[in-house]
Amino acid sequence: MASESDDEFVTLLCTNPNAAEDTETFISTTDIHNWELSAILRCQTVKIQAHRVRLVEQSSYFHGLLSGSFCESNLSCVSIQWNMEVFINVLKCVYGCKVDITSKTFLSLFEAALYFGVESLLLTCKTWFSEASSTKGPGLLEIQVDDLIHIWNFGLEHDASNLCEMHLADALLVWLTANTERLEPLSKAEDDCTGILNQLRISLLPLWFAAGKRRSCYFTELAEKSMETIFRLLKIPPADSIGIFDDGDLDHLRIRLTEYSKKVNLSGCPQITSVILLLSLLPNSYCVDFMLRKSIRQSLINLERLSANRDQCGSGILHGLPPILSFEGVEEVDISKCPRLHLESTIEIFLKSFPSLRKLRATHLLNFKTTTLHKLMLKCPRISEVDLTIDITPLIPAQVSVISSSPVIVPPLTNKSCFVGNNFLGMASYHSQPSVSNITRLILEGRSDISDTGISNLICRCSKLHSILVCDTSFGINSIQALCSGITSFGPAASDLEKRCSDTLAFKLQTLHIGGCMGVDERSLFDLMSQTQALVSLCLRGTHVVDDALYHFPGSSLEILDISNTMVSGDALAYIVNGNPALKCLNARGCKNLIHQGSNTSGTELSSSYSCRDLYTVLGKKCMLEEIAFGWGFSWLSLLALRPAIMSLRAISVGLGGSLGEDALRLLPTTCPMLESLILCFQVISDAIIINFMRSLRHLQALSLCYCLGDVSTSSFKNSIANLRKLRLERVTPQMTNNDLVVLTQNCASLVEFSLVGCRLLNSDSLRLISQGWPGLISVHLEDCGEVTATGVSYLFNCRALEDILLRHNGPGIPSSFILDAASKMPMLRQLALDLCDACEGDFDIPNDGNRYLLSIVKIARCKFQRSTNIYFQETHRRPVHKDTLVLVWNAQNLNSTVVKERI
Repeated sequence: MASESDDEFVTLLCTNPNAAEDTETFISTTDIHNWELSAILRCQTVKIQAHRVRLVEQSSYFHGLLSGSFCESNLSCVSIQWNMEVFINVLKCVYGCKVDITSKTFLSLFEAALYFGVESLLLTCKTWFSEASSTKGPGLLEIQVDDLIHIWNFGLEHDASNLCEMHLADALLVWLTANTERLEPLSKAEDDCTGILNQLRISLLPLWFAAGKRRSCYFTELAEKSMETIFRLLKIPPADSIGIFDDGDLDHLRIRLTEYSKKVNLSGCPQITSVILLLSLLPNSYCVDFMLRKSIRQSLINLERLSANRDQCGSGILHGLPPILSFEGVEEVDISKCPRLHLESTIEIFLKSFPSLRKLRATHLLNFKTTTLHKLMLKCPRISEVDLTIDITPLIPAQVSVISSSPVIVPPLTNKSCFVGNNFLGMASYHSQPSVSNITRLILEGRSDISDTGISNLICRCSKLHSILVCDTSFGINSIQALCSGITSFGPAASDLEKRCSDTLAFKLQTLHIGGCMGVDERSLFDLMSQTQALVSLCLRGTHVVDDALYHFPGSSLEILDISNTMVSGDALAYIVNGNPALKCLNARGCKNLIHQGSNTSGTELSSSYSCRDLYTVLGKKCMLEEIAFGWGFSWLSLLALRPAIMSLRAISVGLGGSLGEDALRLLPTTCPMLESLILCFQVISDAIIINFMRSLRHLQALSLCYCLGDVSTSSFKNSIANLRKLRLERVTPQMTNNDLVVLTQNCASLVEFSLVGCRLLNSDSLRLISQGWPGLISVHLEDCGEVTATGVSYLFNCRALEDILLRHNGPGIPSSFILDAASKMPMLRQLALDLCDACEGDFDIPNDGNRYLLSIVKIARCKFQRSTNIYFQETHRRPVHKDTLVLVWNAQNLNSTVVKERI
């Protein structure tokens, strides 16, 4: 092998003051796999020859030191002031060697990984801690109470995310559960652990997390206190959210932030207000001094009154307050599902306190209008990623037949309002700004309230855009033209910028998700696809895409592709797969043309041709798949062809038109042992198959069995599957009883989403069992389930974190006030589906904009009774038949009331 020049190496000088011998040794990383650690640590001085390029590539510390402008960048020897044993392990990780982590070494390695910026070691540490704190394996038992306390203290000093508190609570609970017997004689150890739990700021926990921990024997009391505090804050006006703690300690209302914090995650915390956020950014001294505290409280009350007044734009909200702290390390903030935050005020706070903010997630907030986005772009110019996803409207034109529709306009605001409609270009102040947004990733999924013109104008102002996710919006021809046009700018330097940037945005796109956007025709899709050279992730679900568009796709870097419910053929899909060997996730459910021969109508000569039968063979040979979804034409033979590519598969979905058969389903856990999500629709299954799933797929988090045939009994679910989070059993377990429900709550204790259809033996006690067994549910669907709602639904209100409810044909015991009660008692509820057949008073009261909270979609189906065709049993055999569905959809501006024929 050719010798390497000296400038390719750098010498790392390490000293060990506690060494047993006053000696010096020289070692090289070329022989790192053979290093004897004990011998190295006996020496007081160790010189390590390491590859300069390797260090620069694997460590941000050495990248800055050896390739920057520091004087050390030209030196051949660099002194390392760090614990020698720990640093040697850092080097081992840099060179791909295995590093053994224990509860004793975790913190030292984690801190070193942070300091030297070694991402691979950080990932190793996080993986170890995640496995040690979330499993019941032998590794968990090695974590001692003292270790947990040290980890806790380190977390307080170096907290990188507000979620650390929630994750640490989870880790402590798992550890306590696993060590119950060992802790019983150690009262001091129990006191220490209890003290740690009491340090959690339970007022700031996400609602779903607190609700779900009410079953934990160690966290029950704290969870109940957390829920009580959260709802106490929710019941009072935001302006008094500080006042109720006049004489108390406000630390429990302060979000943990340090100079190391990089991410602030408040998602799912409906109790958070602008006041609480601002309180967390004031120096501690201001909250201790009585007079200062009184003055601040009044200023904060004024802020909340300003925030509550929709006539105000939020400017100057910090006037009269002491200077707030700045956390320059914070790059990402998540305020999703935080409806009590006043967004104008919050943006002002971000501007002052998070000057390095790059990413903002604000999903499921209908009050986050495009005018708010405009202000965010202007006031926080470093913002590069924005996620404004909301729930998808059920009123998809291609799927429903509208009988009548009547928008209910929200009363107009006064002339003082800064909101002038949801038109991004409707403001003169915007045109006066010469700057172009730095946004590179924009997510507007579900935002049907923004027009195609609005989206296209927004695209034109994002010259650095490389990812756009706009599924189920008005994205259309104008938006495609904006992507395919040359990049332009605004202001005096426009001509220079145009000369430098001749490429189109489409050419640079890495992510394009336009699923469900029916305003895009075949020709426009063809033009767009032919220009997308760099795509990594592409979603064309339910669009008018045809084979020609895929045949003219020039990219070779696709990792994610969704062409579900399109007319794409197997030939065209095989062509794409062959040219994109990095493909990991493929969704082709609902593609009936996969079993037909494709076509290339443009007449362009292709380099090669493929047949439908080649698709799975090409996938099996070319790709290493993580997620797949198929329907039409998918069979046991297809799975066999895919076998080389699916050993690491995490998710599989087989829908209508696919037929795996018993042999394939029996071997699925062996073929795909890492499965986390399994969805089977219209398949033939048996008890033996389900039992095999439950016993073998230990990583399974989501299981859906829908409209499947076969000999299935409830005994199939008597095996514990602790990691399962989502369970759908629709028309597969008709014999389920309340006793079976009890078994499910014991064996699947971690469920947050639960759906049952066709379980007609259930009765009014079932809701009690569901709510007691899974108090942390965020989604529950019960349809055609006997008499579940015959005597009322009061037990359901114990699931305070529910976001999605469907109750249909379960008994006429639902009161007319249920929608209003659910919205007020379940502050996270966004979607609700009912049937008038279950209304004990014949109808349901509809909320107005002021008392709907987060509720954005309500569906109320209506039935008519159809007489039996048998004339002898007309009176006793009258059955309900669907008539129509009333759909209420709230968006950023108004309420739309629509009646459709379909039962949605």
